[in-house]
Amino acid sequence: MNLNWKRPLFYCLLPILVFLAFVGFPPPFAPPQATKARQEQSVPADEKAERT
Repeated sequence: MNLNWKRPLFYCLLPILVFLAFVGFPPPFAPPQATKARQEQSVPADEKAERT
């Protein structure tokens, strides 16, 4: 059985090409959600500063 590599590659890529033909390139995926700001870390107070 002599298979050419171009024919299976075409049939594997055909659904992707049809999808891009309908939605365009790049596909309109939703943007990633914004990350929340990290909470600031408080520095422990010195014992000398508390007394004064």
